[in-house]
Amino acid sequence: MTTDAAAEESGAHPRFAEALEDLGLADLLPRIRRFPDATRTAAEAAAAIGCELSQICKSLIFAADGVPVLVLMDGASRVDVELVRRELGVEKVTRARVELVRETTGYAIGGVPPFGHRTRTRVLADRSLLGHDVVWAAAGTPYTVFPMDPRTLVAQAGGTLVDVREQHL
Repeated sequence: MTTDAAAEESGAHPRFAEALEDLGLADLLPRIRRFPDATRTAAEAAAAIGCELSQICKSLIFAADGVPVLVLMDGASRVDVELVRRELGVEKVTRARVELVRETTGYAIGGVPPFGHRTRTRVLADRSLLGHDVVWAAAGTPYTVFPMDPRTLVAQAGGTLVDVREQHL
């Protein structure tokens, strides 16, 4: 089966399906789950999959002194931008604008996968993801997700493990 046919069958974004092939991960294509309704938020994805909210891996783009950076965070947590700022040693970290997300990743917000992006960006992965045997991440569209061992996911994304989630006292 060609990459295009595999992508179409799985529902994955063609760029993401191609990235899986290039990375030697084509065996993931049949495990991609497609939903009739969008799963743009972590809560929607967890409900559709039937997993814990923290088993969702959010792929979030921030601008660190204007430079895109990808933060991988569990679905039950929020990113502490001050911790990201300190981790990167920059002056300012903000949520990236919609245009920057699409330009950097090639995907729309709500469907950004943890790897297989249009450009190479720095990746920070919060350690909270390692609390599960399997996490679910977007497969390039707001309708598709795939399962993966979190250590493998972080390695495929080229991520650095950090502690950047908001701490609630």
